[in-house]
Amino acid sequence: MDAQSNWTGLDADRLERIGEHLQKQYIDKGRIAGCQIAVTRHGHPAYNAVFGSMDLERNKPMQEDTIFRIYSMTKPITSVALMTLFERGMFQLEDPVQRFFPEWKNQRVWVSGEGDDMVTAPLDRPVSIRDVLTHMSGLTYGGGLPGVGIQHPVDKVYRALKVRSLGSTDSLSEFMTKLSQVPLLFQPGTKWMYSLATDVCGALVERISGVPFDKYLQDVIFDPLGMVDTAFHVAPEKAHRFASNYQRNADKTLGLMDDAGTSAYLKPAGFLSGGGGLTGTCADYMRFAEMLRRGGELDGVRIIGPRTLDLMTRNHLPGDQDLTEIALGSFSETANSGVGFGLGFASTMDVVSTGTLGEGDFYWGGAASTIFWVDPHEELSVVFMTQLMPSGTFNFRGQLKNIIYSAMVD
Repeated sequence: MDAQSNWTGLDADRLERIGEHLQKQYIDKGRIAGCQIAVTRHGHPAYNAVFGSMDLERNKPMQEDTIFRIYSMTKPITSVALMTLFERGMFQLEDPVQRFFPEWKNQRVWVSGEGDDMVTAPLDRPVSIRDVLTHMSGLTYGGGLPGVGIQHPVDKVYRALKVRSLGSTDSLSEFMTKLSQVPLLFQPGTKWMYSLATDVCGALVERISGVPFDKYLQDVIFDPLGMVDTAFHVAPEKAHRFASNYQRNADKTLGLMDDAGTSAYLKPAGFLSGGGGLTGTCADYMRFAEMLRRGGELDGVRIIGPRTLDLMTRNHLPGDQDLTEIALGSFSETANSGVGFGLGFASTMDVVSTGTLGEGDFYWGGAASTIFWVDPHEELSVVFMTQLMPSGTFNFRGQLKNIIYSAMVD
């Protein structure tokens, strides 16, 4: 066994299958432009490699410090930020959102119809902070994501009021006021639906702390962890490290979706989206993931308490159900079978149902096919970065899990 195997409990030769797989199945076949993956076990780096290109149009190879759009991998960061305020006694999980945003007191839930004929009813109870952390609030994405069209009469209300996270210039307060006017799709706490709820969490961070949301993230998470490249926009001096974003065309070719040289991410964000607004590097996100794996601490800096993190990564779905029993809608960053959901993280409850390895891990992904997971039992953290829309195109997580877990020798 080589030194790397002694430190990580992973067979280095078998880990090389990661590169063989990504190069042969994805880079050589033109399915993605490029990617980066980092694997850490027992606190030691086990594998870190880049493949392909970060910018096909400019023939720029992928680099170790490439900056990616992480989209919904922003959500776990926002959720941790909100729970640091929980630890300061600033709120309880069952507190209603309307405690901090009184305009939410008049919310109603959709019953039938649309437009002028829409019928709504009072809420059985107000939306709680637990509801928005778990995507059980009754909110939706309002058809406001690429590839997700208008699905429901309620979505048309989102569109009419211009309630969205992408392309918005609203302040977080303006966003919350608009959102208060949209009927909920279901009674709070009764169903699960991927939604703008984590943007609400970002607004709560700002309102409860009294600090601008981006500054709170910088002061409480990014600076302490040394996440030097994670931000809501790419600074001018870092623009040369920014990857272009691609989409899967109908003929299965790659199409340029967001040019790195002209992207809106090169300018300060109009809307600070806690649900999907951040950009960052693989190295930065690995520091965040390792902090989670270590129970909320990294390199002597504690971000969140271990018992709080344990609460966050448990399954909060009623009756310990999995998502197949409670989820609405087809859009998400996870499959449903055997999967639970906590306060900002999905978790593998049953490997037989999921057909994957790593029971007890927690994870999330982003719209451009970025993924991460943390497996506390195996002391494993994995971050995978690429830029391909939409995220459900390929099952990178399942494939990489098969390779990585098969390399474990302890």
